[in-house]
Amino acid sequence: MKYVLVNKYDEIVTSTELGSNIGVSGARTYFIGVKQIDEEEFDKLWKVMSKDEWNTNFKNNLQDRQMEKMKYEWWKSEETYLDIDAPITKSDAS
Repeated sequence: MKYVLVNKYDEIVTSTELGSNIGVSGARTYFIGVKQIDEEEFDKLWKVMSKDEWNTNFKNNLQDRQMEKMKYEWWKSEETYLDIDAPITKSDAS
C-alpha cells in the first residue's frame, strides 16, 4: 500500500510503498525514522496517511474551497458606473 507524508498545506512531501499490513502507524514510524526527528516535532510539521485517504481528502477540500469562493458573488455588488463604457445607471449624475 502507498503511504504519503503530507505537510501543513496538504501537499505530498514524499511517499513510500509499504506492506498492506503495516498500517498508517507503521508508516508514521517509518517516516519519523527517515526524518530523524522526535515524534512531537514530527506531528507539528507533517501527517501520514494512505494515498487513497489523501486523494479523498484533497478532492473534498478542493470542492469546499471552490464552494467558498462561490458564496460571495462580487460582480453583483459592483457599481456599473465604474466602467467608462457602461451607461450610468446607479449614479445621480445627469
